[in-house]
Amino acid sequence: MTQPSHTPEELAPTDLAQGKAYTAPGITVYYDARRCVHVANCIRGLPQVFDTAQRPWIQPWQGSAERVAAVVRTCPTGALHYALEAGEAETPAIPTTFHLIPDGPLAVSGNLSIQTPRGEVREVRAALCRCGASSNKPFCDGTHAKVGWKSGDAEASS
Repeated sequence: MTQPSHTPEELAPTDLAQGKAYTAPGITVYYDARRCVHVANCIRGLPQVFDTAQRPWIQPWQGSAERVAAVVRTCPTGALHYALEAGEAETPAIPTTFHLIPDGPLAVSGNLSIQTPRGEVREVRAALCRCGASSNKPFCDGTHAKVGWKSGDAEASS
């Protein structure tokens, strides 16, 4: 059996490189559309880079690598990730945190090991399904809004 090249506490650079790659000098941004629930932190944070009216909609060459990385880190779902050319990997938040989004998913950030039907996924940010209707379990895919799922008053006020 092959042993991983990193300890369980560490993320390998390839762990977060999921989805379509958009490359610019100094940075590559990865976008996994199945994980996006359109929170739009990216669009609000750096509209010249993340512009749904343009093709491609992610244009990392329109901003500095450091600023693009900072905005990507605000994506609560893990749909966006980055790799800096200089080699500095995205690091998990310490401590791990959980946040209930009213009438939506459970947002989690930290050094995550998530069991999925396709095996273990290493992650630093994720939005996990609470409604039970996602077609991308355990991740939220926005189906809660389509089916009218509500979390309830007690959870919404927490």
